[in-house]
Amino acid sequence: MKTFLSIALFFCSIISFSQTTISGKIVDEKNKPVPNANIYIDGTYDGATSDDKGDFSFITTAVGNQNLVISALSFETKSLPIVVENFKNQTLQLKPSSTQLNEVLITAGTMESGGKSRVSVLKPLDILTTAGNPGDIVSAFKTLPGTQVVGESGKLFVRGGEANETQTFVDGIRVAQPYLQTANNVPTRSTFSAMLFKGTTFSTGGYSAEYGEALSSVLLMNTIDEPDLEKTDVGVMSVGASLGNTQKWKNNSLSVNTSYINLQPYQTLLPDNIEWIKPYESFGGETVFRQKLDRGLLKFYASYTAANFDLKQDDVNYPDKLRTQNKNNNLYSNLSYKGGFGDNWNIFAGISFAKSRNSGIFDVYNYDASENASHLKLKLIKPISDKIKTSFGVDYFYTNFSELVTNFKSGYNSNILAAYSETDFFIASNLVAKVGFRFSKNYLLNENSIAPRLALAYKVAKNQQFSMAYGTFEQAPKNDYLKYSTNLKAEKAQHYILNYEFNKDKQVFKAEIYYKSYDNLVKYDTKSPVYSSNFSNNGTGYAKGLELYWRDNKNIKNLEYWISYSYIDTERNYANFPNQATPSFVADHTASLVTKYWIQDWRSQIGATYTFSSGRPYNNPNETVFMDGKTKTYNNLSVNWAYLISPQKILFFSVTNVAGIKNVYGYNYANTPNSAGIYESQAIVPTADRFFFVGFFWTISKDKKTNQLENL
Repeated sequence: MKTFLSIALFFCSIISFSQTTISGKIVDEKNKPVPNANIYIDGTYDGATSDDKGDFSFITTAVGNQNLVISALSFETKSLPIVVENFKNQTLQLKPSSTQLNEVLITAGTMESGGKSRVSVLKPLDILTTAGNPGDIVSAFKTLPGTQVVGESGKLFVRGGEANETQTFVDGIRVAQPYLQTANNVPTRSTFSAMLFKGTTFSTGGYSAEYGEALSSVLLMNTIDEPDLEKTDVGVMSVGASLGNTQKWKNNSLSVNTSYINLQPYQTLLPDNIEWIKPYESFGGETVFRQKLDRGLLKFYASYTAANFDLKQDDVNYPDKLRTQNKNNNLYSNLSYKGGFGDNWNIFAGISFAKSRNSGIFDVYNYDASENASHLKLKLIKPISDKIKTSFGVDYFYTNFSELVTNFKSGYNSNILAAYSETDFFIASNLVAKVGFRFSKNYLLNENSIAPRLALAYKVAKNQQFSMAYGTFEQAPKNDYLKYSTNLKAEKAQHYILNYEFNKDKQVFKAEIYYKSYDNLVKYDTKSPVYSSNFSNNGTGYAKGLELYWRDNKNIKNLEYWISYSYIDTERNYANFPNQATPSFVADHTASLVTKYWIQDWRSQIGATYTFSSGRPYNNPNETVFMDGKTKTYNNLSVNWAYLISPQKILFFSVTNVAGIKNVYGYNYANTPNSAGIYESQAIVPTADRFFFVGFFWTISKDKKTNQLENL
């Protein structure tokens, strides 16, 4: 036994002595860190990927003279002779590839600017300091061009598309249920806070072949790869409380945020236009765990919310108020890995699981609905040369939906398998093209399809460029249809986009025109979709428009502002429409002005947001022309004020719709005329004329400087 232990210890000592740690930092020509660079010893599997600070470290069994290879997208690959035992803590500089010297980027259809997605148009600071936004990621994007003000929903409506036509992705993985449940004409909010996200990109069309099952747009949210420091965040608000904590170790970190919302105290002081039996109450949280590996990063994200409410609402078709009671549990989780391997290969792999359940009472009916969904994804990226970069991958979507209303049960199981490929061609230093396709097989609908994608960008000057995008996009019909009929096809849209962008010194100007055509839209022949409806894919439509965006953080000291404007002309013949018309959620003209001003003497940031939209169409059955009515214009001025009591303590105050303008979103009409032959109507109005918010936020950290100003 002693002999065996001696031999084992001897071999272990040999192994341990033959291992050497290679470490250093990767920077560009301006000595700025280069993240996600692949560093490895040629001819071995020993290597690592640089982190956000450009640092890397790995253990190798190689010895003596070797070649160290460093590669990164947009940079020239570098091969460096080294002596393994002598290489530690060295800084290595990469040169940009010839195609990146003038940095031409495809921006058509996306609110993202800058190389390698380094600048998103809305950061956490923007999302949560925009006046009138209740800390909701989706609400903040409604100040950008291409979106519609649909206040009775709270969801994101883009370029003539319904809310379900926008898909949300967290760290590249789809979120099947991005919104919390709510009552009819009561706005919902998304299930995510902005505190754990490093940036959010909003693509209004022409997006990559990587993203499927989205007819109009995608919302791409990426969690923070590495937190800056350990901290604890405490919040006490007029509607609840929040608590967050971040811990860091050598190779991993953990962030947890929790919140409790209860509208009961607020409703007691400032009742709104809703008769609450039990005001909205929720408890939830999010967490991100990150683990650095030799050549990559592993992340786990999870979000959970449990909410409930009970209310009564007027309905023009009923003499008594209708009751809506709901209990909602919403879970979303994903596991993702990104890193490098081999000779300049990059890999991304991820899987998600989501579960949502809604149960309660609507009028005299009991209901119980649940949805389980998963998304599996694998993506590989390989620069073939300085002028060609290709990526390809596979997707798999699974959905199980079931609903029980009193004694009637409906539901479906869906499986969608997809494969995609996309290649960037750097034709010249000022010209780049992207060509791709997406193949999809929907087993539920028994349908195969191929969707091409094409994009082109041309830089006309150092800070100016034109880009265009074309693509075919498709999406399976929504739950409201598939739970009653699976004898349908995927809905389709074609996008044509032309874009101009100027980007210089904290100033951005974008102008974009687009055209969309719709095919295979679902139609039915009843007032609302029910089990006895006759469904078909005979619907068609179009949307075309102009969008302008200007953002300036340079010309006026301490002032940052942006202005957006959208014009849209769109009509559809879908759902139960008797003919082609503009849907009720579309306003022809929409404009927003967002301002944020820092006053040093007051230690305060003051913000204001003004939003305008022209009247929205509605159908008046007392008139002969379908959808011929128009609401009055929508106007909303909101303000906020963040005061720094001390570097880590903030008092925050905001008012939504300061002037208390009586906005109208549309009208509901009776199903049958009264004794005078008139269909009576009921206005759809905001749940409250104004909304007041007060909060105290305290950050505890070792640097005694960090605060939650960027999270308010």
